[in-house]
Order: sequence, then structure tokens, then C-alpha cells
Amino acid sequence: MTSQNLADGNEAGTILGHPKGLFVLFFAEMWERFSYYGMRALLVFYLTKHFLLSDQQSGWIYGAYTSLVYITPLLGGYVADRYLGQRKAVLFGGILIAVGHIVLGVEGDGGQDAFALNAFWTALAFIIVGTGFLKANISAIVGQLYPRDDTRRDPAYTLFYMGINVGGLLGPLICGILGETVGWSYGFGAAAVGMVAGVIVFAWGKPLLLGRGEPPEPAYLAGKVGGFVPREWIIYLAALASVPVVWWLVQSHDAVGTLLLLSSAVVVVYLVWESFTRMDRIERDRMFAVLFLVSLNPLFWGLFEQAGSSLSLYTDRHVDRFFFGVLVPASVFQSINSLFIILMAPLIAGLWIKLGRRGIEPSTPAKFGLALIQLGLGFLLLVAGALAVGTGNPTPVIFIFGIYFLHTTAELCLSPVGLSAMSKLAPARMAGLVMGVWFLATAAGDFIAGLIAAGIGVASANAQDKVMATLAVYEWVGGLSIGVGVFVLIVAPFIRRLMHVEHRDDTPVTVAAELVPQPIDSLPDRRG
Repeated sequence: MTSQNLADGNEAGTILGHPKGLFVLFFAEMWERFSYYGMRALLVFYLTKHFLLSDQQSGWIYGAYTSLVYITPLLGGYVADRYLGQRKAVLFGGILIAVGHIVLGVEGDGGQDAFALNAFWTALAFIIVGTGFLKANISAIVGQLYPRDDTRRDPAYTLFYMGINVGGLLGPLICGILGETVGWSYGFGAAAVGMVAGVIVFAWGKPLLLGRGEPPEPAYLAGKVGGFVPREWIIYLAALASVPVVWWLVQSHDAVGTLLLLSSAVVVVYLVWESFTRMDRIERDRMFAVLFLVSLNPLFWGLFEQAGSSLSLYTDRHVDRFFFGVLVPASVFQSINSLFIILMAPLIAGLWIKLGRRGIEPSTPAKFGLALIQLGLGFLLLVAGALAVGTGNPTPVIFIFGIYFLHTTAELCLSPVGLSAMSKLAPARMAGLVMGVWFLATAAGDFIAGLIAAGIGVASANAQDKVMATLAVYEWVGGLSIGVGVFVLIVAPFIRRLMHVEHRDDTPVTVAAELVPQPIDSLPDRRG
């Protein structure tokens, strides 16, 4: 650590050996995730129960919304790196998100209320644009609080990652209960209060950030365009001007799909062209390994994200949710994933360490295969449990806990491992682009999740046995996931050879790195 770093740290003070600024970021991120997951837990229920939209329409909207949430941070990160700086970007993004959650509280009279529906689209647009500015940049400031060789970096990201999951745990619990039992505006209002609290603390804690995340060229940013408007305000106005565009996109499912398809095709063609024209053999092999791993992303997240759409509707309609005589709102069950993440992440990371010491740790592609197999087993477990009691009877809630457990362990085998692999395999000059491709594939998975949920909605609407119609799709996608996972395990040795890394080094070896890999501190994490 440099003397300047030491001086800064002593001036601001520390908590648990970390700069106080880390806990400002922890708090802001926790409340941002609280608001996001709280709103996400209510989204499909708000659409189907309040606006009376069909399951198919709700699935399309859910897919468009969640995919856009993972596209915009790439643009927000670029703007912050080049012009705005991370701190200003986070503050502006947090304000937009808070506005979005406040506008969500405009319920109207329900049904196809034109004013309330337009308010809803506007709220989603504000949240999407705001997330673009916030999510890509808040984790970058965490990394900037420490020199690259500071041993506290990994523990800092572990603490920060726990903040994400504490917010993910509390959001569905509090917002879900309020929204489904008291009133939708109360649930969304709780999310808004949380986001406002995060913004206030972040603004208050500016001195504790030790000057990190400031604009790279303050004089240029403060310069006025045409002698009147500062460039900084041009960025803010451009962001606000993009809200109507996002307002249209979130309603235009086909347009989002076309955007994802075209951008994915362009990126793949470009990476292949780069591989054959500018890379040596080792770099080219690694790029093909990257493309193989990335190609698994849409399938994984397309199935995993049923948690916020079709699985939530199934839990609401067909699961015995009574605990000690009290009916638990279905939205609350979306907190289970975050609970299992908090409990299981250190255990799984520790397992990799133990297996690595014995020389039997699975390689990165093998972990991807295991993730897909566990994902499929989760769906088959739910199907088996529902069929065991008969489709005319409520499914025991234990099987909902079971599917979330298997999907969480699957996530821990793929998400942090994949992020780390992208940072290790990408040529240095293309590190940001390759990480962007990872998140583009994740956005495609979210879009596919909406398609699957919409398909389940159509199948259920046209079937006499609506439970069986849903289970038939779950059985099919579960079997598909297992089949692809087995194939990945078979080809894993070949893909590992393309990676050109020592087996013991192809995945992180510390708990913190397994949770949030250090090299991606300037990019959004999947869990967020």
C-alpha cells in the first residue's frame, strides 16, 4: 500500500480493518438490491392480478425487463469510465431508480387502466436506465478503495457480495408481504424507501470514499457546450431522453429479441474474425473456449430465471403455502435463493479448495456441466413431488425449497466460476469486451426466460389440467438441461485443453474470489 493510501485510510478511519467507505457502498448496494428484488418478487403478480394481463403477456414483459436490466449497465460503465466517474454515475442512477419505484406506486383502478399502465411502463424505464448507471459502477468503487496487491481486496468483495444477498433476502420478504397483503403501492413504496435510504447514505458518505470514483477529466466534464450547458448535464439529459426509448422497448418484446439477436451475431462474428486475424494459436484456442462457455449462459439463465416468472405463478396457484395456519405470500419464496447463497457460497467455495488440494477439483467447463445437471434436477424434483401427491392436490412446499436449493448450488457452480474464467481467458486488450459478451449472453438468457414463461402460460391456458401443463414443460426443460450438462462433462477435457491453463489454476482458489472474482470489479455481477 502506498503512503498516500495509508494516509487516506488513517484520515477516514477503518471498520473491521476496512475503509469506512466500503460500508457506505455495502449499505447503498444492499438497499439497491432490496428494492430490485422486492420489486421483482411482485412484478408478475402485479401484472396478472392487478393489471389482469395473461401469463403469456406477463412472461414477455418479465423477459424484456430483466434482459434490459443486464444490457444497460454495459453502457453505464462506459459513460462512467470515459466521462462521468463512478461516484456521480451511482448517485444519478440511484435517484432514477428511486423515482421509478415511487412511480410504481401509482396503482390506478386495476385492469386495463391506461394511465396506470403508462405509469408502470415509465417506472420500469426509469429503473432500467438507473440500474445502467448504478450497477456497473458501484462495485468498481469497491476495487478503487484498495491497491491491486492489497490482501484486503478479496475479503472486501466478500463483504460487498453479502450486502447484495442480504438485500436480495429482505426485499421479497418485506416488499412481498406488504404488496400482496396490504396493497401493491405499499410493497413498491417499501422498495422506494429502501432505495432513497441507499441514495442518502451514499451521498452522505462521499468523504469516506477517499476521492475514489471521481471523473477522469473534471475540467472537461465541467466545460460548457455552446457556452451554456455543462457537459455533465448533457449526460444527465441524454439519459433522461433515453427513458422514452426504454419505455417503448420494455413493451416491445420482439424489438428486444431482435436487438439481442443482432448484437449477439455481430459480437460472435467479430470475435471469430479477431481470432483468425489478430491472435496467436493459444489466444485463439482460449477465445473458442470463451465462446463455448458463453454459449451455455442463455440456457442456464433462461431456466434459472423461471424463479421470478412461471415458478412464482406456480407457487402462488398450486403449492401448499400454509405455515402453522398462516398463508405465506408466494412472492416471499423468492428470498430463498439469497438465503441459500448466504449459507452455501462459503461451503461450496471451501469444497473447491479442498478438492483442489487433492488434485480432483472439477475444471471450469466441468463445473458448468455440473451446474446444468443440478439445474435440470431441480425441475425434475418439483415434477416428481407434484406427481407424487397428484396434480389435483397442492404441491408440498418442501419441493419449492428443493428446487431453489438445487438451483442455488447450480448458480454457484456457474456464475462466479464463469466470471472468473472470462477474466482469465480474454486477451488483455479485449478483457472488457469479453466480459460484456458474458453479460450480453446473460441478458439473452433472461429474454429466453420470458419466452419459456410465456409458453407455459399459453400451454396452461389451453389445458384442462393446468398443473400438468406446467409440469410437462418443466420436465422437458429439466431433461434438456441434464442432457446438455452431461454433454458438457464429456467434452470438458477438450475445452480445458483449449484454455491452456494448469488445471489447479483454471478457477479461483479463495472463498472471496469464488464469490466475486477480483478482475471484474468494474462490471456488474450476475447476482446483482
